[in-house]
Amino acid sequence: MAVVKTAFELEPEIRHNIAVSIVSSSNQKFQFAAKTMPASRLSQFSLPTTIIGAFLLALIATATSWAQEANSPATNYAPPVTNSGPQSANYELILEARLIKKGQSIEKGLVWRVFDDRPDKDGKYPLIGSAKGGTVAFDLPAGTYLVHAAFGRAGATKRVTLTRGGNRDTFVLEAGGLKLGAIAGSKKINSERLFFSVYSQKKEKNNKRKVIALDIPSDTIIRLNTGTYHVVSYYGKINATVRADLRVQAGELTEATLQHRAAQITLKLVSQSGGEAIANTAWTIVSGQGAVVKESSSTFPTMVLAVGEYTALARNGGTVYKREFNVVPGQNTDVEVLAN
Repeated sequence: MAVVKTAFELEPEIRHNIAVSIVSSSNQKFQFAAKTMPASRLSQFSLPTTIIGAFLLALIATATSWAQEANSPATNYAPPVTNSGPQSANYELILEARLIKKGQSIEKGLVWRVFDDRPDKDGKYPLIGSAKGGTVAFDLPAGTYLVHAAFGRAGATKRVTLTRGGNRDTFVLEAGGLKLGAIAGSKKINSERLFFSVYSQKKEKNNKRKVIALDIPSDTIIRLNTGTYHVVSYYGKINATVRADLRVQAGELTEATLQHRAAQITLKLVSQSGGEAIANTAWTIVSGQGAVVKESSSTFPTMVLAVGEYTALARNGGTVYKREFNVVPGQNTDVEVLAN
């Protein structure tokens, strides 16, 4: 089930998984300066902009990667190139972003990157400058630039023309948030063993889904562009997996709770019921169909298993002891194997 709430300001996610390296090189040389500017200083107007044409597909293809590196330091990129000769006049380019067209300006969490609109000899678009925060202002020579705004894993790229006298441009990201959790039985799972991965809903030509975010802890807000995403929830690392397709709406926070049919099991080889675990024990867990599910050399291993019938095999001192047991959703339990 999913609960939708309005949220114009979303918290950042915990981690990013894709790194991008962009080489700064260009036939034209620029000098730039960037500063954060509070929204209260800016008048509320915007200028029409031209959407990037087909010849910019190479940049659009990397837009997702720029968004995933939203919190990466600007030093990951080559420094701007400056001209040692006479400098051309600079003008102020003011940039702001909103989740939806009539929404509030985003005040923090944005990463802005400004590129030359002409690719270099390697087909890359040279990075001219970058800034973090909310609304920002760049001092640049008049001309046309490609500007990318990243907000978590949401983002947008536009072609912006800076005229003499300065310009202001507003980016509408059409983005929202996704917050994920899970239950087992009727109990909420509060465990470091629970995590989520987000993929594109549609599969690509290789029959695989595009990775959006990996290994996201529960109750983390993930910023995403509007759309439907394929979410996989992993409870442990063995066989407890749940999948769902979830819709993210612009300007809203979607909270989804997935249901796992699994439980946490701790195994112990004991000489008597309730006794201490016997050291130097190796374990093999076999499913009801006879497949090996998990092996462990821990004295009393803890693991998460999907609902079903299993057999625990404990090897100690050249002897194998076994016990059959059932996993019931949400019922975490100790399984004792008697060494007799």
